[in-house]
Amino acid sequence: MRLLIIAGGFAALLVAGAVFALNLPLPPPQAIATYQGDEKRGAYLARLSGCVACHSKKAGEPWAGGNGLKSKFGTFYAPNITSDPKHGIGAWTFADFVRAVRQGVSPSGQPYYPAFPYEFYASLTDRDLADLWAAMRAIPPSAEPSRAHDVGVPFSIRDGLRVWRPFFERANLTASFEEKGSNWNVGQYLVMGPAHCAACHMPRNIAGGLKEGDGLTGDPQMLDGGKSPSLTAEALRARGWTKENLIAALRTGVLPNGDAFGGSMAEVVQESTAFLLTSHLEDIAAYLLDLDE
Repeated sequence: MRLLIIAGGFAALLVAGAVFALNLPLPPPQAIATYQGDEKRGAYLARLSGCVACHSKKAGEPWAGGNGLKSKFGTFYAPNITSDPKHGIGAWTFADFVRAVRQGVSPSGQPYYPAFPYEFYASLTDRDLADLWAAMRAIPPSAEPSRAHDVGVPFSIRDGLRVWRPFFERANLTASFEEKGSNWNVGQYLVMGPAHCAACHMPRNIAGGLKEGDGLTGDPQMLDGGKSPSLTAEALRARGWTKENLIAALRTGVLPNGDAFGGSMAEVVQESTAFLLTSHLEDIAAYLLDLDE
């Protein structure tokens, strides 16, 4: 009888928690300015933002998803984002796309897991999103179904994110600093915004939220079990990084000592930073090394 009472109390708590979570609101849709999307610029933004690396498998159809992101909460699989109306995002509206990318809310009103870095994409402008949308609409459709996430209870209960978000979502860290030069500010925007370097190089708490106060000090216990180095100016300079060799490494993947990036950083270079404009790589170096104009 005592066990039944305890079990009943636990079940009641779960039900109460579920009801509480379901009643927590998600961000309402934002007003969107109208732009004629630039497909070419959108394709560049997709590279810069890491969309290609996550949503395109080397052995699969482009943008059809399937890449897994392993974490202590389970494995999250990137979905099909081609123009296929059934298996991709072909049936979405531009407003659906904006709310998903910038606010982390699906067209059906469900919260996305923060494995999708919408917290960083929140800094994208309406024009950026119009250009990205134009690029996405040009992707040939793929009928490959999206793979379901391999996440156990309680993390499989997506509405639990309604409780997580008010406590652990990060604030926008891309505000400009007038005392810094334009290169530094653009670099900060790229690193802390769409390029989302902080997603790996900023420590996280036990709930998977970013520890904003620690900055880019690296994460010794990444969600996938690995570790990332510090990207503070002091740490980079102590390891011998300069503007020139940092730009070269982000372009080629080759380190100053002749070695090469490994693991996920190798993929970042191959699928993203190798394609960036030299001016943007210079901006990133200016911010990370805290350089004057």
